[in-house]
Amino acid sequence: MRFLVTGSNGLVGSRVCALLEKGGHEVVGLGRGPRRTVGAYRYVECDLTREQDVGSAIAAAAPEVIIHPASMTEVDACEREPEQAYAANVTAVEAVARGARKLGAHLVHVSTDYVFDGEHGPYDEQALPNPRGVYALTKHMGEQAARTFVPGCAIARTAVVFGWPAAGRPNFGAWMVGALEKGQQVRLFEDQFVSASLADSVAEMLVELGERKLGGIWNTCGADVVDRVSFGRALCEVFGFDPGLITPTRLADMKLASPRPLRSGLKVDKVRSQLRSQPLPLAEALARFHSAWKVGRSA
Repeated sequence: MRFLVTGSNGLVGSRVCALLEKGGHEVVGLGRGPRRTVGAYRYVECDLTREQDVGSAIAAAAPEVIIHPASMTEVDACEREPEQAYAANVTAVEAVARGARKLGAHLVHVSTDYVFDGEHGPYDEQALPNPRGVYALTKHMGEQAARTFVPGCAIARTAVVFGWPAAGRPNFGAWMVGALEKGQQVRLFEDQFVSASLADSVAEMLVELGERKLGGIWNTCGADVVDRVSFGRALCEVFGFDPGLITPTRLADMKLASPRPLRSGLKVDKVRSQLRSQPLPLAEALARFHSAWKVGRSA
């Protein structure tokens, strides 16, 4: 099959491209700036906020399936720069979805648990979103754009994605490892519950949604809902770091620019029952993360 993957330089997109190539598919990756990832797939530099450029790239690639992980995910940066967030998380989705519609291509759009307010989590796929903050609002609008132009698309919601190598800016897990191996204190929220997700596992689920051309909403995330302090202590145990370096704090004490949902975990019953690619328990996800880190250090 012919696939087009946005954000192919990124944490999830790079892994999606690698898996698709391994599966024998023809792959075109769209990304910002020079290519930073390995693989035989064709890479096209493209500003996703420019609809004409996106349309031309999609038309030239003529994909049967588009997987769209690219977005602006820095929550506080979105709050400070709403125009940029809207362009990346809404305008770009609309451009990609319009391109998919013109070709009749299946679309897998990657979204987030932040579309929920975090008051009644964990959430299943039927729960009604109530986004708070610019990041959450623009990601929810992106979901609507995808569904408007490609009604049969898949909306794949994920959460706190981590992995090694980091692929660009450090993700939550990579940032923690970098600080802890230097013996630095790490402040983590004890009152925010999340479905931390290994990027490799997320990519496996996205690829399956694309290969099978499945539609609807899917929670493509980690299997366990934990608070961030518990995640940090579990990581310390796997990596051999000092758990005393983890300093619990509360979300309200940090006075961050953007609101965060406190209980935003996602239920994975649907994925467990319908996908071959299964969500990973936290222990297994951290073990795979640790193995990749060790390989990267010895390379």
